[in-house]
Amino acid sequence: MPTPPSIPDDAEADRAALQRRTVGVLFRAVVPAGAATTAAFSSATLLGKDITDSGFLGTLAAACVTIGGAVATVPIANHMSHHGRRAGLRLGWLIAVGGAALALGAAILDFYPLLLVGGVLLGCGSSTNLSARYAAADLAPESGRAKAIGLLVWAGSFGSVLGPTLGLGWAGTAAEWVGLPELAGPYLMAIALFAMASVWIDRRLRPDPLEAAGGIVDAGSAPHTSFLSVLRAARQPLGAITRDPSARLAATAMLVGHAVMVGIMTATPLHMDDGNHELQIVGFVVSLHIVGMYFFAPAVGWVVDRFSARPVIALGGVTLFIGAELAAHTAAEDRLGVFVGLFLIGLGWSFGLIAGSTLLTSSFAASDRVPVQGAADLLMSGSGAAAALTGGVLYEIASYHDLSHYAGLAAVGLAVAALWSMLGRGGVQRRTRPATSKVPSGRKLTPLSPSETTN
Repeated sequence: MPTPPSIPDDAEADRAALQRRTVGVLFRAVVPAGAATTAAFSSATLLGKDITDSGFLGTLAAACVTIGGAVATVPIANHMSHHGRRAGLRLGWLIAVGGAALALGAAILDFYPLLLVGGVLLGCGSSTNLSARYAAADLAPESGRAKAIGLLVWAGSFGSVLGPTLGLGWAGTAAEWVGLPELAGPYLMAIALFAMASVWIDRRLRPDPLEAAGGIVDAGSAPHTSFLSVLRAARQPLGAITRDPSARLAATAMLVGHAVMVGIMTATPLHMDDGNHELQIVGFVVSLHIVGMYFFAPAVGWVVDRFSARPVIALGGVTLFIGAELAAHTAAEDRLGVFVGLFLIGLGWSFGLIAGSTLLTSSFAASDRVPVQGAADLLMSGSGAAAALTGGVLYEIASYHDLSHYAGLAAVGLAVAALWSMLGRGGVQRRTRPATSKVPSGRKLTPLSPSETTN
C-alpha cells in the first residue's frame, strides 16, 4: 500500500486543509456533471417516446441510464481502489461523454437503438456522480463524515436542478436554432459538461484523497480481470454487507429510496404529457424534484451527525411515502400534487442516501471501504434500473396512481426496518462478532466492532 503523499500522520491541520481543498475541487466538478446527468435523464423518456410513439419504450430509454449506472458501479469502484478517486472519476465522466454523443446521434437520426446504447453509457456518468460523495469522506473525521457527504450531495443541486430546465428549455431552443431536433439540445449540453468535469478533476484533484487516506491497493497488484470477473467479485463485499446488520440497513435505505425515486420519476414526464403540460413545465417539475434531492443535503448531514443515521432513515421512509401518495392522487391535468409530491420524494431520497452512506462508511475500516461502497451502489443503481423497468410496465398496464401507491408502500417498509433496528432487534446491538469476507486483492473486509460503529 502506498505511503500517503503529502500529509504526515500527526499533521491534523494539514489533513484538514487537504480535506477542505478536496471538497472544493469535487464541488466544482459535480456541478456540471450533475447538470449533464439530469438533463440527459429527463429527456430520455420523452425522446424515446417521440421516436417510437410508445410510453413503455420511452421509459425503457430512461431505464437504460439506470441500468448503465448499476453496471458501472463495481468496475468504477474497482478502478478507484487500485488507481485512486481521480482516475475513477475521470474515466466515468469520459465514458458518459461517449454516451451523450450516441444519444445525440439517436435524436438526429431518429434511431431508437442508438438511444438505448447511449443511455447505458450515460449511466456511467450518473454512477460516477454518486461515487464522488465517498471521495469527500475519505479524509473527513468520523464526527464530520455525514456533513462532508451531505455537502457533496448538496453541490450536485446547483447543476442538477438547472439541468432539466436548461436542457428542455434553453438547450432545446439552441438546438433548433442550428437546425437540430429540440430533444438533441440536452445531449449537446451533456457532452460539454461531462467533458468539463473530467478535465477539471484530472488537473485539480491532486493529491488523490483516497491515496492520502491510505486506502489504495497497490496498483501493481491489481488483477487483469475481465469485465464479468469484476462483476463476480462484487459477491464478496455484498456478502460482508448482508452479514453485518448496520451495513445491511444502510444498503436497504439506499436501495429503497433510489427505487421509489427512480420508479416514480421515470413515469412522471409521461403522466404530465398525458395532461398536455408544456415541455418547460415538465422540466420545472423535475427541477423542483431535484431541489428536494440535493438542496437540503448539508442540513441532512448535520442531522445525521447529531442524531445518528437510523432515525433519519426512518424519517426518509415516511417522507417518501407521503410524497408518493401525493403524486398518486394527482390527475394528469393537475400540477400541485405532482410538484409537492416529487419534491418530498426527492427529500426522502436525500435522507436515505446520506444516512445510509454514512452508516455504511462508518461500519468498515478505511482500507476496506471502497469495495463495499461499490457493492452498495451496485444494489442501489440496480434497484433503480429494476424500478424504471417495472414503472414503465405498471404505467402501461395499470396507471400512474398504482405505480406511485406501490412505491409508497415500499417506503413504509423501509421506515419499519429502521425503527426495528433502533429498538435493538435488528441493529448492531445483536452482533456478537464482526463478519469477514475476502476481497479480490486478498485482504479481508472487516466490519468495525459495535463500540466503534457510532451511527
